[in-house]
Amino acid sequence: MASVLIPLAPGFEELEAVTVIDLLVRAGVEVITAGLEPGPVTASRGVTLLPDSVLDDLLEREFTMIVLPGGLPGADHLNRDPRIHTLLRRTAAAGGVTAAICAAPKVLAASGLLRDKRATAYPGILEPLAETEAIHLTSDAVVIDGSVITSRGPGTAMEFALTLIAKLVGEEKRAEVAAGLLYTNPSKS
Repeated sequence: MASVLIPLAPGFEELEAVTVIDLLVRAGVEVITAGLEPGPVTASRGVTLLPDSVLDDLLEREFTMIVLPGGLPGADHLNRDPRIHTLLRRTAAAGGVTAAICAAPKVLAASGLLRDKRATAYPGILEPLAETEAIHLTSDAVVIDGSVITSRGPGTAMEFALTLIAKLVGEEKRAEVAAGLLYTNPSKS
């Protein structure tokens, strides 16, 4: 079974985290949320989530995918945490998938995972890094480049989560979950 780690840092974007968690669970994927510190984590708009675990307890575990929700200052907290960078690099080196949405693609860039890759993010987040990190920026809602998946922001969270499902368990499961939600991609209709 595919396993996905979703680290939650104070100030994460609620819509991005909860949408990804919910849709991956609907697809039958094992999802583990982890706080950077013990206890509940408060998101950017005051919603509080209780993670399944604390990050320190998962540092030796292998994951199929790591997904970073955006939001500020959540993405900044993730970016300042060396454990996150270690997990991202180790997952990528093992052939796993790394994914980030909104402001969190800058964490992938800081880990060296966006070099020479196509990527997208919330406007203004990756532009300062594009040239020095050789990132090929697009304004697409979701971008897949090899084993790296990026997305723009809260409004693209549903498409991002469905893309993660397709990558993990296939297009048929993606279509099944989307149908159950009555989801139609407005850009494709």
